[in-house]
Amino acid sequence: MEAPAAPRNPGDPGAVTAEIVVNSPEQMQELGRRLAKLLRAGDLVMLTGELGAGKTTMTRGLGEGLGVRGAVTSPTFVIARVHPSLGEGPPLVHVDAYRLGGGLDEMEDLDLDVSLSDSVIVVEWGEGKVEELTDDRLHLLIHRAVSDTTDEVRHVVVTGVGERWGPVDLGVLSA
Repeated sequence: MEAPAAPRNPGDPGAVTAEIVVNSPEQMQELGRRLAKLLRAGDLVMLTGELGAGKTTMTRGLGEGLGVRGAVTSPTFVIARVHPSLGEGPPLVHVDAYRLGGGLDEMEDLDLDVSLSDSVIVVEWGEGKVEELTDDRLHLLIHRAVSDTTDEVRHVVVTGVGERWGPVDLGVLSA
């Protein structure tokens, strides 16, 4: 993984960013394991990217890093999966909001606001749907070459929003 890291996002003066180049699915999974070291109960992680960008692969690594039970697979058809911790860490709530059209109103049925304080919540396709859950969140935007299914290179922009992420060095994700 390569890392040109920018300390601040010019579009949001309260946000910190890091840019990471990922060259393989294995590196995307490793990015998830590294990200897990920064996360704690109460964290919301939003994943945005094209189909096949690596959102679930990254979440699989995150689950490994958090030490949760169960195989992390796409929750597309069940909307959400809860993976309890095998140790003392927080559980992982993995949500796929792709099929949910509305904003937070439709998400309320999942009771994410109840789970948030005790869990790490990862929402694929959550942009425009879950931001109201908390002022503090981590947003991963995963870019891949559109229509090139053979290119495994991904450009990941990690943006931490809110006071929680201000002092966090996101550059460690590219180490």
